[in-house]
Amino acid sequence: MHEVTLLINIVMALVVAFIGGLIARRIGLPTIIGYMIAGIAIGPFTPGFVGDTGTISQLAELGVLFLMFGVGLHFSISDFWKVRSIAIPGALGRMVLVVLLGFGLSHLWGWTAISGLVLGLAISIASTVVLLRGLMDNGLLNTRHGQAAVGWVVVEDLATVLILVLLPTIADTSNGFNWAQLGLTLLKAAGFIVIVLFVGIRLIPWVLLRIAHTRSRE
Repeated sequence: MHEVTLLINIVMALVVAFIGGLIARRIGLPTIIGYMIAGIAIGPFTPGFVGDTGTISQLAELGVLFLMFGVGLHFSISDFWKVRSIAIPGALGRMVLVVLLGFGLSHLWGWTAISGLVLGLAISIASTVVLLRGLMDNGLLNTRHGQAAVGWVVVEDLATVLILVLLPTIADTSNGFNWAQLGLTLLKAAGFIVIVLFVGIRLIPWVLLRIAHTRSRE
């Protein structure tokens, strides 16, 4: 019975999303708007069929994963390096300005500094998924402007991940600011980045090459 329910949710999500995306394209809107409206249509806040929110949320996470993976196949470090003069200062500069705006608003509202930091970060990040979907729909992903835009949001994503890693340490001020803990957290983050780069640049290509040499279809 669970398998049947899962299949129904997958089919309904795909069919409704296809219809929503098609209608959006017909009237000149981005397909992602059609997908969002389709999600609302089968959500718990509208009449009619209601999809299993847990199952569909898991499908959405898989969809985002595959979308980002697909972009990664077409966007290399060399592509990013070509647009570094635009992506790095532009992304970091905008994040700093918006975080300062968040601090200002939090001060006016009587919030704490940490709350202001979280607010600023929340509104400083562009939606990578929305941007990528829009670039892909309009055939701009592999253009100079498209690569600059992707590089921009990649820098924002990396900066956000780093900040989220450091945020618990920064927020824990009960015993004063712990510089040793902050340094340890940075060291762990740097080690993780080194491992990921090694696996992605050295290990995985080597494994794939060994597999290709077997000439086995399986």
